[in-house]
Amino acid sequence: MRLVVLTGASGSGKTAIADAVSIGCSGAVAVLHFDRIGVPSDSAMTAGWGSGEAWQRAMTREWMARIAALPNHSRPVLFEGQMRLAFVREALHAAGLAGAQVIVVDCDDETRTRRLMLERRQPELANPRMMSWARFLRREAQEAGHEVLDTSRMPFAECVGLVRARLGM
Repeated sequence: MRLVVLTGASGSGKTAIADAVSIGCSGAVAVLHFDRIGVPSDSAMTAGWGSGEAWQRAMTREWMARIAALPNHSRPVLFEGQMRLAFVREALHAAGLAGAQVIVVDCDDETRTRRLMLERRQPELANPRMMSWARFLRREAQEAGHEVLDTSRMPFAECVGLVRARLGM
């Protein structure tokens, strides 16, 4: 199975890219979104899993197990969501998914703030904590040698084209 995983902080463009790939591929690729499982409140994450980080780790493992169990392995899979790269690597290994390509979708803080405040109308997410999360993911990607797709510097159509190419389309 050809699998591409897009991760990144809110406002980076990962969902927009995944949606554009889905629309442009007429069912030739399975596009899955981490958040479709529902994201509980911070207090629910803490009550059920001990922390938000533990919830993210458990759900990343659950998603990779679901992907490994998909019946049609001839169709490429694009999976997007906010996940630590360490959790993605661990979950891929646990699910027996070798050869997945992981891409961190990123942008500069100014672009992220504009997208969150104006385009997505989620100003509560345009905060120092989100900017710190984005820096953490960027650093984690660079240290692990994962590709970083900077959507503040590359036109959207090129970003979509790059992901489609990684999917073999």
